[in-house]
Amino acid sequence: MRRTAAALATVLTAGLAAGAQTARAEETPTCDVPATHRISQVQGSGDASPVAGRTVRIEGVVTADFQRADQLKGFFVQDPSPDADPATSDGLFVYSTQEVAVGDRVLVTGTAIEYGGLTELSPVTAVNVCGTGRVAPVRVRLPLAAGTTPERYEGVLVRFPQRLTATETYRLGRYGELTVSAGGRLYQPTDRQGPTQAGNDARRLLVDDASNVQNPASVPFTEPRVVRIGDATAGLTGVLSQGFGAYRLQPTATARFARVNPRPKRPRPVGGDVRVAAFNTLNWFTTLNERGADTPEEQERQLAKLTAALRGLDADVTGLMEVENNGDTAIGALVARLNEEAGAGTYAWVRHPNPGTDQIHVALIYKARKVEPVGAARSSSEPVFERPPLVQGFRPVGGGATATVIVNHFKSKGCDGATGADRDQGDGQSCFNARRVLQAKAVAALAAGTENPLVLGDLNAYTGEDPVKALTGAGLIGQTERFVRPSERYSYVFDGQAGELDHVLAGRGLSRRVTGATIWHINADEPTFLDYDTEFNPARFYRPDAFRSSDHDPVLIGLRLR
Repeated sequence: MRRTAAALATVLTAGLAAGAQTARAEETPTCDVPATHRISQVQGSGDASPVAGRTVRIEGVVTADFQRADQLKGFFVQDPSPDADPATSDGLFVYSTQEVAVGDRVLVTGTAIEYGGLTELSPVTAVNVCGTGRVAPVRVRLPLAAGTTPERYEGVLVRFPQRLTATETYRLGRYGELTVSAGGRLYQPTDRQGPTQAGNDARRLLVDDASNVQNPASVPFTEPRVVRIGDATAGLTGVLSQGFGAYRLQPTATARFARVNPRPKRPRPVGGDVRVAAFNTLNWFTTLNERGADTPEEQERQLAKLTAALRGLDADVTGLMEVENNGDTAIGALVARLNEEAGAGTYAWVRHPNPGTDQIHVALIYKARKVEPVGAARSSSEPVFERPPLVQGFRPVGGGATATVIVNHFKSKGCDGATGADRDQGDGQSCFNARRVLQAKAVAALAAGTENPLVLGDLNAYTGEDPVKALTGAGLIGQTERFVRPSERYSYVFDGQAGELDHVLAGRGLSRRVTGATIWHINADEPTFLDYDTEFNPARFYRPDAFRSSDHDPVLIGLRLR
């Protein structure tokens, strides 16, 4: 739990007022003063304490000590002789820094309150250490048994004997939080058949660091290596707490994650004589303090990572998204750096004839010695596009079949400005789905009149959603579905759920020329604090490599065009 000064003042005032209304026989209780309530009576059988606002005295054994100033400033106690009611919890948080140790048997006097959903004692007027005791962790499995809620275990020392998989690391560097799940990582319900939102929610568990500090100096789960989504642990042990709208485990023993999902040093082979990729650059801007880097140092760090990723992809044609829409400046700077490392003239770019008015636009780069543009670049003037597509034919230098690349970046799922049919319809596809469907139909019309179309990019739609269905319904064939096994078919992680937002679809004729497809998992599985940003990220973790060069994984396919 993270407490603001205002919140603490409110809690303190309420607790003092409640305490003043209760006559105390002794101002400084000793071990001879017995408990007035069992912990289960303070917890009650519901979400809130039935004695909230009243001064109580409880007895229990300390199971977790998080009293430091950079921690929760308190400790957890548990009744070593639980009651027979499965609806009541036998653990409790005590907001006090009076020194105790795990295993102490204590008698505590304080006001029962609800703080962020957590039942606790605060303020505390007495903590008496009266011996020692022992509490064994309760064995718990995810998903919980039918009819059981996490409230049953609030404040209780628990142990999860099963294998749990890291499925979200977005807040790891900032708040020390990690989400794990039972039965493997979680996938977006609208990406594929099988997962449901309710099922995913029942399988997940938030693991915290028992700290109030943002941007902790010591980031958990980074030794002996930084955890990746897909890595797994077993025997996770701690106390189940609650705060900020979620139940969270505060570990009492260090969790070690096995490297189940090792970093892929290079993409899987895709064959063919021409390689085509799609890559969202996560706001490559040469203008500072906009959507990308804020300082020259950050810009250099970002450029180093993007260059490493693009060199590692080694694609002959690459469609890029989220490039600053400032003419040729941003794309030119990226190509210039690539050519510094790969050799002068290795890469060139296609000038977008209609980049739109958005801050970002799509772009195309290619290896000039491997492929050559066929005809002039085209786009679309349909008003449905905020970021119009870029259409360009390519064939191998020296001759061969032409493939027409159509680069896209569909409207995002964010809800700002959504009205009417673009509002969230509650079907899991979020906002602006209707707009994305119209964009997909417009792209399908472009593809229909094109030689060997290859539609690629960040469609902001998962595989099972309407925009992708509109494209496949028009005869385009998703290539990752053909070549990538389901467990690897994702390019983005949101809210702990992996899914495929970045797609490559080919016309039927060109599909027969596709020799392979892969998704290079260099970004989605990596914690955000490994990226180029310097504001919150610990400096020791930065590397000028491809990993966390973006928040999207690049997609790569092979074509046989000769």
